[in-house]
Amino acid sequence: MSDLALTLIQGGLILFAVLALLIFVNIRNIIILVPPNEVAIISGRGVRFIRGGLGLRVPFFERVDRMDLTNMVIDVSATGAYSKGGVPLTVQGVANVKIAGHAPLLNNAAERFLGKARPEIIQIIKDNLEGALRGVLATMTPEEVNEDKLLFAERLVHEVEEDMTRLGLVVDTLKIQNVHDDAGYLDSIGRGKNAQLISRARIAEARAKAEAVVRSAENREREVRAQVESRTAIAKAEAAKKLVDIRSREHALVAEELAQVAAQVAQSKAEVKVQEARIEQVRGRLQADVVKPAIAQMEAAEAEAKALVAPIIEDGKARADALSKIADNWGPNARDVLVLQKLEPIITAVVDTISNTHIDRITMVDGSSPALPPKALSMVEQLNSLFGVDVVEMVKAKLAEKPASPGPVISFEPPPPPQSK
Repeated sequence: MSDLALTLIQGGLILFAVLALLIFVNIRNIIILVPPNEVAIISGRGVRFIRGGLGLRVPFFERVDRMDLTNMVIDVSATGAYSKGGVPLTVQGVANVKIAGHAPLLNNAAERFLGKARPEIIQIIKDNLEGALRGVLATMTPEEVNEDKLLFAERLVHEVEEDMTRLGLVVDTLKIQNVHDDAGYLDSIGRGKNAQLISRARIAEARAKAEAVVRSAENREREVRAQVESRTAIAKAEAAKKLVDIRSREHALVAEELAQVAAQVAQSKAEVKVQEARIEQVRGRLQADVVKPAIAQMEAAEAEAKALVAPIIEDGKARADALSKIADNWGPNARDVLVLQKLEPIITAVVDTISNTHIDRITMVDGSSPALPPKALSMVEQLNSLFGVDVVEMVKAKLAEKPASPGPVISFEPPPPPQSK
């Protein structure tokens, strides 16, 4: 490598080192760090404000100025300032003022205070506040200034607000600390007011004592009333308690009576069930001891009756069959046979009525039919042959049982034959 190339390289390295050194040395002038209580004003290529932050400036082309935004405590005083009415007053106060940190007030502050020292800015503010203080005092009486310092401070702030805005300033607080005069006007006013205050205090004290007495009486009245109300409430509570006790006892007695009634009803129901069970038991016993034996006896008697009646029924059936056969054999003479069957009781009755009558003979005379006597004799014979009933013998027997006179001889003679005409 030639010497020229080495020389160029060395020169470039030296130039780079110089530039790096310059940049390192001027790095603080390029990067701008702004705390929150300051504002940085970068001018050159226009105007920029940086408050509480980070910014960059172009070296050799931009300039950086800083303004302090911290609070400035300013003593405000006015000596011999005439108030309304021509009374000179001396007023002392304190104000807290700062440069506004926001646009457009910050622009006004930069135009007026950029490059000025802080004491100069404080003096300008103090002169403006004292001028405004004298102007406000001229509009207020000494009594108003002395009695209502807050109103005085408010009016003063309102008076300087427009001027402070034009200067780019903000009044945070303004307090009036002292107001006095050399002529003793405020003292005389104070003495009169003190006398008035004393009078008012005494009047107030008397009123307070009277009100205290009244309040004490009212409190005593309230206390007594509260005691009476408390005793009344206690009496009412005791009466209510007694009433509740009586009602509860009433309910208890009613419940007890109801329980006794329910117990008796239950006992009665149980006894009814027991009696029903006894009835069922007696019924069963009667069924076993009386009804069933009676039914058995009835059935036995019925069977016995059936057994006794059976021969009679069979005999009746036999006789009925015989009568049916007789009726079939006799034909139209069955009625006569039936009459003859009933003849025995009739004859008996007749014989009983005429037992004392002497009868020699009975002669059957043809009445309506000439064939009746032969039929009657034939029927008597048939009765004797079929049933063993001898009508003649029966009549004789009846007559023999009650003889009143010598018994007649009864004989049936056939009627004489009809005579021919």
